Amino acid sequence: MKLVVAVVQGKDAEGLMGALRQGNYRATQINSSGGFLRENNVTIMTGVNDAQVPDVFRLIRENCYTRTQYVNPLLPIMEPGEFYMPSPVEVQVGGATVFVLPIVRYERIMAGATDGIGAGW
Repeated sequence: MKLVVAVVQGKDAEGLMGALRQGNYRATQINSSGGFLRENNVTIMTGVNDAQVPDVFRLIRENCYTRTQYVNPLLPIMEPGEFYMPSPVEVQVGGATVFVLPIVRYERIMAGATDGIGAGW
């Protein structure tokens, strides 16, 4: 089993979650924020069998888009009295950053019952 962790733009999260539900994947959504642009992101986690990883990547590619955005660069360190007029810089944002991690143990706990898999625990 694998844990697929996808960090996507907030604008793409609803579409991706819907596609995962349609594909019968259970997923957890956590709101997060990015570093460079300080934009709202969403981290989506889903546990899948190894053979399902390519299908999850397909859904991510189909639902997470790259966009062009203009940002003002950080101001350089200047001497008092100097004037600097920053010009917006074009950057590509969006798409997804995806991590695939091995799952050592999985248990689904419901009212004292489990349907876990894994050995040695």
